[in-house]
Amino acid sequence: MKIIILGAGQVGGTLAENLSSEKNDITIIDTDTDRLRELQDRIDVKTVFGHGSYPHVLRDAGADDADMLVAVTSSDETNMVACQVAYTLFRTPTKISRIRSNAYLKQTDLFNVDAFPIDVLISPEQVVTQYIRRLLEFPGALQVLDFADSRVQLVAVKAYYGGPLVGQAISALKDHLPNVETRVAAVFRRNTAIEPRGDTIIEADDEVFFVAGREHIHTVMSELRRAEDSYKRVIIAGGGNIGYRLAKALEKRYRLKIIEHNAERARFLSENLDRTVVLHGSATDKSLLEEENIENTDVFCALTNDDEVNIMASLLAKRHGARKVMTLINKAAYVDLVQGGMIDVAISPQQATIGSLLTHVRRGDVVNVHSLRRGAAEAIEAIAHGDSMSSKVVGRRVDEVKLPPGTTIGAIVRGEDVLMARSDVVIESDDHVILFVMDKRHIADVERLFQVGLGFF
Repeated sequence: MKIIILGAGQVGGTLAENLSSEKNDITIIDTDTDRLRELQDRIDVKTVFGHGSYPHVLRDAGADDADMLVAVTSSDETNMVACQVAYTLFRTPTKISRIRSNAYLKQTDLFNVDAFPIDVLISPEQVVTQYIRRLLEFPGALQVLDFADSRVQLVAVKAYYGGPLVGQAISALKDHLPNVETRVAAVFRRNTAIEPRGDTIIEADDEVFFVAGREHIHTVMSELRRAEDSYKRVIIAGGGNIGYRLAKALEKRYRLKIIEHNAERARFLSENLDRTVVLHGSATDKSLLEEENIENTDVFCALTNDDEVNIMASLLAKRHGARKVMTLINKAAYVDLVQGGMIDVAISPQQATIGSLLTHVRRGDVVNVHSLRRGAAEAIEAIAHGDSMSSKVVGRRVDEVKLPPGTTIGAIVRGEDVLMARSDVVIESDDHVILFVMDKRHIADVERLFQVGLGFF
């Protein structure tokens, strides 16, 4: 596809990196020449200097025949105007815009052909808030991803000594949980992907991805690690957009405190949150954390817009007794550096957001994409269409589908029913198929599996 990305920041750069590795024709527009040069040196993209909402800049970037515009600058207004210009002057088929302000997001009638013709709205703050909510719902999970309107979830956990399944073969899951439908989709051991087979032995410290119906997630997790008590007390460091949204979403369920260093913002938070205790101060202030009983805190979420502050506050909270720490980190290099040590979960806004963008780039009827392992792997939800003549998957048993190397089918959702992908299950038209792709180089092969042949039309 020919794709124009407006904005070379963290989200735009990460997206360009993901898409260029899949042989798309990518052009990035930005006003920061140093950032453009850095991206061009590192990945195979074209760059254009200028304001992306200006018609002549979009024309220079190839908007006349572009398939898609992705506007992800830090300015909502620039993104909205760019989509309007792309539609009016260039008839760009798909226009995706990042919108951060709630003032716009609440006005859904703003985003249509008669106003701002934006096909897909992306709000990283909303995506990250949802991401953290799911992690809090399942204590001990590293990642929790929804498919098929939340009927199926893909969960990543680190296997620990003491888990009933640790030291046993994956096939033992059936004996341990005879009444639970689940399937191990992938195992990562010392950062290397291992294709899961029945005789694969789960070792301590393996990162295990499994698929199950939402109601069975806690049960399966307890097989891989000691069951953890539900979270009750949560401290949020940083009352910006993400911190505020998260507090608003959680305050009815948890005992919440939020630490904000800016006095004016702290006043705003105290006026707009009902049950959250708002503290004016620094999240790296040891005496403040001790005063607020950090040793009795279940989860400390560091969500300021400064990576260094988030990391330091998290390490301080963990050292002084916080049970779990979750840390928002924008710089990709830091994520691998800190996760798995004292920091339990490092959250990358770019990786959390990238899936919702990739959904609209994938060929075939792909309705859900989640980026995993910092972009190295993907989980995909694709809908099967056609019949046994026109489709490479419909009418075939799971073990008859010619999957690319490192790809597994985790589950199949048929109407309201969730079927684990056992070898004898036959895929039908309109089934939602959940796949795990361990090597992103094979994404195009997976897409082709779900494209309908000409015989179907």
